[in-house]
Amino acid sequence: MYRLKKYHYTGNDLGITYNKSGTEFRVWAPTAVKVNLITYPTGNDSSGQIHLMKKGEQGVWYAQLKGDFHGVYYNYLVSVGSQLHEVTDPYARACGVNGKRGMVVDLAKTNPTGWEQLKTPILKHVTDAIIYELHIRDFTISKDAGVKYPGKYLGLTEPNTKSPQNIATGLDHLKELGVTHIQLMPCFDFYTVDESKSESREYNWGYDPQNFNVPEGSYATDAYNGVIRIYEFKKMIKTLKEHGFRVIMDMVYNHTYLTNNSHINRLVPGYYYRQDPHGNFTNGSGCGNELASERFMVRKLIVDSISYWAKEYKIDGFRLDLMGLLDIITVNQIRKTLNEIDPTIILYGEGWTGGHSPLPDSDKAIKGNVGQLPGTGVFNDEFRDAIKGHVFFADQAGFVNGAPGMEESIKSGIVGAIEHRQVNYSQVIYSHFPWAAESAQSINYASSHDNLTLWDKLQKTNPKASQERLAAMQKLALAIVLTSQGIPFLHSGSEFLRTKFGNHNSYKAKDAINKIDWSLKARYYNVFSYIRGLIHLRKTHAGFRMHTADEIQTKLQFLPMPAGRMVGFMINQADEESWHQIIVIFNANTNTQEVNLPGDNWVVVVNRNQAGTSHLNTIRENYVTIPGTAACVLVDEKSYWQK
Repeated sequence: MYRLKKYHYTGNDLGITYNKSGTEFRVWAPTAVKVNLITYPTGNDSSGQIHLMKKGEQGVWYAQLKGDFHGVYYNYLVSVGSQLHEVTDPYARACGVNGKRGMVVDLAKTNPTGWEQLKTPILKHVTDAIIYELHIRDFTISKDAGVKYPGKYLGLTEPNTKSPQNIATGLDHLKELGVTHIQLMPCFDFYTVDESKSESREYNWGYDPQNFNVPEGSYATDAYNGVIRIYEFKKMIKTLKEHGFRVIMDMVYNHTYLTNNSHINRLVPGYYYRQDPHGNFTNGSGCGNELASERFMVRKLIVDSISYWAKEYKIDGFRLDLMGLLDIITVNQIRKTLNEIDPTIILYGEGWTGGHSPLPDSDKAIKGNVGQLPGTGVFNDEFRDAIKGHVFFADQAGFVNGAPGMEESIKSGIVGAIEHRQVNYSQVIYSHFPWAAESAQSINYASSHDNLTLWDKLQKTNPKASQERLAAMQKLALAIVLTSQGIPFLHSGSEFLRTKFGNHNSYKAKDAINKIDWSLKARYYNVFSYIRGLIHLRKTHAGFRMHTADEIQTKLQFLPMPAGRMVGFMINQADEESWHQIIVIFNANTNTQEVNLPGDNWVVVVNRNQAGTSHLNTIRENYVTIPGTAACVLVDEKSYWQK
């Protein structure tokens, strides 16, 4: 069934081609004996009109309707063998409520004022990125967020929002924090939230794709009108860009929510999904199916979708969920396509699968194969687990919260997983080799939406620790992430000790579990200020975001430490860096440690309590005392004061 090579279609006109004078419809269905177009006046609960389609070359069915069909909804009636099914267009760009019908759309009518002139914030180099992951609903759904449109696209467009404690929330919080990229958790059309309930209490992260090329309706103020969700999504993007942020979308091309009954399986049965030798759907996603990205028209669907989001919505980056289920050729084709649009568009993903897949390991876009994925990054899971402990074993600690023997894994993360002569890779916890060709391929993080929040993990591993000590661990963990080579990634709310109350898989939990609690920002404002200071330090000084493996190997040197559970390094004469010598020391011990310095006269800019670029104190001796559970950053005095 999947050997349909003679039907491979290379045209760029699948879906609809809209003009005021007429609309063309094209759908790839080579195994169908008959395909008809059915149009509707609404996106639900209305009868339709059937239009005949003609079968053209490479299995593409075609119809053309004269007149202006903007706002008309449509599906395809597909006959395969004795089966007749109504399916949504896989290339649909707009849809009705709950994504059950596609919609013809004049995309020019979905543009907010000034969209065509919208400029993307400058990104000189990919390692300049600081990524912040957020869920659209979580970020503003709390009453304390003080927004007019809680949980909606428009909630992220509102300036000057405050919590009851008079603390900046929403958009203003992002500006105050200073990150560069906002990674939106899935906001394409997903299956599990009923969009017909405008005040729905249903919740989902959105890793259950339905229509790959349409914004999710539950985040719109009107899910029934196919134009509204597109307009409001674009307005959100426009606002974020105007305030200095680039926007990344979290895309799930590795599976769909439905399998047998999905529109792509009913359209071309058996083609879009991998199967075992017995014809059963394989489950490398852990969600019941996995897309066969290695097949020509599946790969085309994915690449065309990415290209569409980048061009039509001006998206600046893509995070590929379970990227290990995609084949290397597909991911490299995505990267090539993005380079042709804008080479500063970031591409990265999870370098693993969710279960066994029949795709050979040698073909998978997994972390171990990242050397074959130039320009694409992967999440550094060994750095994550070295920092805080194993992600799947709640009580297993890491470097910051009590585990010995993590120093080499921390060092490997500090250099961005590239080769470095001072790292003993045999002691790195997972990969015993430097898997990244360039540090930009290492997405460095301590937590994300998955599993326990960093704060909950620290509490699980240290149930008797004081709040003050736990907060010190969190600050140390994020100091490691934000001063390491590569690309730092922050989970929303980690900057003020976000908790999900121990829920390790909150993908469909209630708002009470998932929402951002803005009162925590007021309660732990000192932690927020510390993380904000680290972000400012990184953005201001190029030594923390060197561009090449060669520069890191030459300019970053690890220093001898007086005890275990400590790592220190010096950045010496980095390119484009005004500070000549920068020293960073991490002490995960509970007791104070004295560290020898290469020379004397050092300015401290980060200590246990404060972080940034401001002078905190001067060290006149050739040693520094580091308190327990703390980071310290020092700069040679001469270059610090040099104008």
